[in-house]
Amino acid sequence: MPEITYQWTDGSHPAFRHFYAVTEAYYSRIVGGKENRAGFIPFNASAEIPVVLLAYRNGQAVGCIGLKRYSDLDAEVKRLWVEPAFRGQRIASALMEQIEEKARALGYRRVILQTRPIMTDAVALYTKRGYKLIPNYPPYDRLAGAVCYAKPIALP
Repeated sequence: MPEITYQWTDGSHPAFRHFYAVTEAYYSRIVGGKENRAGFIPFNASAEIPVVLLAYRNGQAVGCIGLKRYSDLDAEVKRLWVEPAFRGQRIASALMEQIEEKARALGYRRVILQTRPIMTDAVALYTKRGYKLIPNYPPYDRLAGAVCYAKPIALP
């Protein structure tokens, strides 16, 4: 099986912008239409994600994850995605591990994220990696259907 390779970039990278469009369509589909998630859209612009990790197999981008500052202590995970044909190969877990290490290297003490309970595979991954359900943080504290998780990543 070909090896997965990774590339650090930012939210302007064409592969990440492609995945951003794919995830927008996916999220809208699972909630019954874009109008049902209109309140989430302004907080997820791809250009505002300064740290992005892309996963490649044979030169093809197959997954991504983003990271952005939420506060002095918290980094927020954005847009974890692995193409359906490549799921079940631990790519999402590897992306999470590397983004957590990047957040630690950047001096953050905790990684936070927002998802939806309907995204059961994502919730299972996060909880398996040690993320705990927390009260929804702004802006998700006022958006129906959001759930938030956090994981401490304090320096050793």
